[in-house]
Amino acid sequence: MIDEASIHEDCLYLNVTTPRHVGARKLPVMVWIHGNGFINGAGSLYDAQRLADTGNVIVVSPNYRLGIFGFLAHPSLDHGAARHLSGNFGLEDQQAALRWVQRNAAAFGGDRANVTIFGESAGGTSVCSHLAAPGSAGLFQKAILQSGECTGEKWSPGPPTWFPLPRAERERHGLDVASELDCPDVRTAASCLRKIEPEVLTKWSDVGLGSGPTVGGGVLPLSPQKAFATGRFNRVPIIQGTTRDEHRLFTAAIEAATGKQTTDASYRDEVHTLFGPTDAARVLARYPSDHFHSAGEALSTVVTDWAWACPVLDRNRALSAHAPVYAYEFSDENAPWFTTLAKPNFPTGAFHGGELQYIFDDAQLPGPATSAQRKLSNQMMRYWSQFAHTGNPNGHNSPKWSPFKAGEHVQSLAPGAIGSADLAQEHQCAFWASIGN
Repeated sequence: MIDEASIHEDCLYLNVTTPRHVGARKLPVMVWIHGNGFINGAGSLYDAQRLADTGNVIVVSPNYRLGIFGFLAHPSLDHGAARHLSGNFGLEDQQAALRWVQRNAAAFGGDRANVTIFGESAGGTSVCSHLAAPGSAGLFQKAILQSGECTGEKWSPGPPTWFPLPRAERERHGLDVASELDCPDVRTAASCLRKIEPEVLTKWSDVGLGSGPTVGGGVLPLSPQKAFATGRFNRVPIIQGTTRDEHRLFTAAIEAATGKQTTDASYRDEVHTLFGPTDAARVLARYPSDHFHSAGEALSTVVTDWAWACPVLDRNRALSAHAPVYAYEFSDENAPWFTTLAKPNFPTGAFHGGELQYIFDDAQLPGPATSAQRKLSNQMMRYWSQFAHTGNPNGHNSPKWSPFKAGEHVQSLAPGAIGSADLAQEHQCAFWASIGN
């Protein structure tokens, strides 16, 4: 059952899932930060009982403020009741949950000195932010990033919702939103905004820049991209990865929302919008639509390679220069599709979020369907939980997973085929390195 939408800021609750049988030994705590674009979602959507039992870990899944309530950057909201400059209230909620774990871990059998943060999509972006945030130092000892947009390009279509963006950019957006809501005076905007009904405010959560972290001062002095490149981040062991066909979900969702399938013409137009005429011609020559099931799949492949796979490969290289990194690609080409979204006219493959049902009983996804998929699910839970125990995903009777080193392959996670994958070749990263240069 999927939670009903709520407009109340009284949302700061969390769920604690323990193994059915807890011994005397303190167990690792895994803190799950949910995704859904910083716009919606809840920790309760992800049933972690199988993960807790399989891995002998404790899973904590907090909620945090979303949308305009969690991420509006506006000078009138700076300081006051806020601990920092505005724009990152949702991240501060997550930090509050991590401090709660520090205070209360022992009460539910957890080890406060062995905390792993993990998240997917906007949750993965949150994990990136905590790696870069000085105020998160010491609140966790390991991190798992699943399909997080932390660095790289702001791709279209749609707002760059989950990207950490500069404060000047976020504040311009906040001033525009306040003005549109008839609160143009910076001196009185905070009190003015607080008088507006929440259901009116929430409609502005995904307008323009959307909602996401603010870089500069306060919680995030440095962008994750700069922090990772310079080594100025919380150096802990990391698992990081993507799904092989990330953008197929977004293309399918946009087609479903608009009622329009991607055509050859709209594919060409979108590529020209993204890259300009010179680079667009090269992209279209490298990714001709007649090489795919449909133009929608062609567009999905372009954005997957350009905005997901190759940036995460660069991020693997940057992070692994300073901390142990175990890199993966979720590659189940038959991952069960969402229960609430119509399938598009192309194979959905290993879509964005497709791996969630292999780690949780996810209210949004039907779960592994075949014996091979269930075995993959068990293996992924063992990898994730073993990493939480030791900082290394390798355990007894598990396929070996080597730490990432520049130029090396990543671990491919597919039913009956866990092994090595060449991300750079598979996603044509040498080609993408030449685009825009």
